[in-house]
Amino acid sequence: QVQLVESGGGLVQAGGSLRLSCAASGRTFDGYAMGWFRQAPGKEREFVAVITWGGGTTAYADSVKGRFAISRDNARNTVYLQMNSLRPEDTAVYYCTAASTWRAVVGAKGSSDLAHWGQGTLVTVSL
Repeated sequence: QVQLVESGGGLVQAGGSLRLSCAASGRTFDGYAMGWFRQAPGKEREFVAVITWGGGTTAYADSVKGRFAISRDNARNTVYLQMNSLRPEDTAVYYCTAASTWRAVVGAKGSSDLAHWGQGTLVTVSL
């Protein structure tokens, strides 16, 4: 069983930056693609970014392209999401996920489509 624990959320002003971390533990997540989703109040969970095991492939939602960057440190079993130029519409709970393929992450339509999720970390962007 893979356990995922997010951290790094908080309150930031528009235009600011935050870096989220997701630490994986439990059974090995060797070979897994890792991703980030977010869920704003009253809205469905949506895809944000994904990275393959080797880091050779990344993908982003159009709304965050050019502002967010996903990376991973397999030695530390940790994936990161660097968020720059934050906007109030980025306010949401951010969730980490893992899947056997990056396409499974990108194609997920909600929490029931993937087996592994963290508990989430809240990001609030103020004007």
